Order: sequence, then C-alpha cells, then structure tokens
Amino acid sequence: QVQLVESGGGLVQAGGSLRLSCAASGRAFSGYVMGWFRQAPGKEREFVANMRWSGGSTYYADSVKGRFTISRDNAKNTVYLQMNSLKPEDTAVYYCAADRRASLTTAVRLYDYWGQGTQVTVSS
Repeated sequence: QVQLVESGGGLVQAGGSLRLSCAASGRAFSGYVMGWFRQAPGKEREFVANMRWSGGSTYYADSVKGRFTISRDNAKNTVYLQMNSLKPEDTAVYYCAADRRASLTTAVRLYDYWGQGTQVTVSS
C-alpha cells in the first residue's frame, strides 16, 4: 500500500520560508518521479516541481523557479520542497505525488499516487 504523507505547511508572512516534507512508504520509489503540486481555492491543481527519485535534474513551474527547491533524502524515504521568498499567491494546499512511469510529466492526471495535502498560507 503506497502512502505519501505531507507535512510542514503553515502560516507565514510574505518573504518568509517553509519546508514541506513528503514521507513515502509502501514500495521502492527508485524508479519513480516525485512531484509537488498545489491547488488554490477555486483553481485547478497545478504543477510546482518534480524530479526522479534516483536523482538528476529538477524541474519547476515558471512561477516558482528560483524560489523553490525540490530534493529527496533516500535514507529517510522523504521528498522535500524548500520554499523561499514566499508570496501571497503561493497560498494553496500543496500535494506530493508519485508517477510510476517516471515520465517527468507535469500533468496531474498522469500521477498515480497522491498525499492528502498540506495547507500553506502566505499573508501580505
């Protein structure tokens, strides 16, 4: 049973930082792509960042490039999203997801497993 459990969300002022964690369990993820997505109220879920669990290049939405960093810790089976210089428009529920085809897709519908989400609120 694959489980993705996000944590680390909260309320932060504009310009501040948060680090989200996604603890993965239930199988070996070495062949997967791990992604972060977000969904603001009244909007569709959108891609934020992704990377192969095995390492290599990372990819970001233009809106977060230069401010967010995705990484993983193999020993802890955890994927992180470091978010710096946060803006009010970053306010959303953030989701961790896993793509077993490892296609590096940004399409929400092509990710197989999802966490429950963690709320990030950035005040102005």
